[in-house]
Amino acid sequence: MNQAERLAILIQTEKYLLESKKWLSHSYNICSGIGKKNHYSIEEMDAFEALSSRFARASDILIQQMLRTISLIELEPDGSVLDRINRAEKRGFIHSAQDLKNIREIRNAIVHEYQQDDIIQLFHDILEYTPTLLETIESTLAYIKKYTGERSSGF
Repeated sequence: MNQAERLAILIQTEKYLLESKKWLSHSYNICSGIGKKNHYSIEEMDAFEALSSRFARASDILIQQMLRTISLIELEPDGSVLDRINRAEKRGFIHSAQDLKNIREIRNAIVHEYQQDDIIQLFHDILEYTPTLLETIESTLAYIKKYTGERSSGF
């Protein structure tokens, strides 16, 4: 694969990440207005389910696709998820590898959680970590500008 092909993958992944950020922000604004509770109405549960799905999707696009694509562009070996996260911290475009590890753990819990009480706690964790995920997406998008140029990042 040549550099032009790698760059095309980066630009496509950037589009996916921007779109997921837009929808995650939308759901976060709704759910942060609802806040942390011990019980949620059906409508509130629907809002939090949408936030959960969008959180998982955005974290997957960031960690599984974008970090992998950055390694591809920079001709680094792909490695494990932890390798990608640790390299992102070393490159300086994420503040804390531990934050991304926590986001990844929340994403995994979203996929596997079935107990109502645990889901409520999961919603609280998602509310807590969504700003960190959004900030990490922004810093990642700023980092890749050296490859994509100053194209518009907004929708």
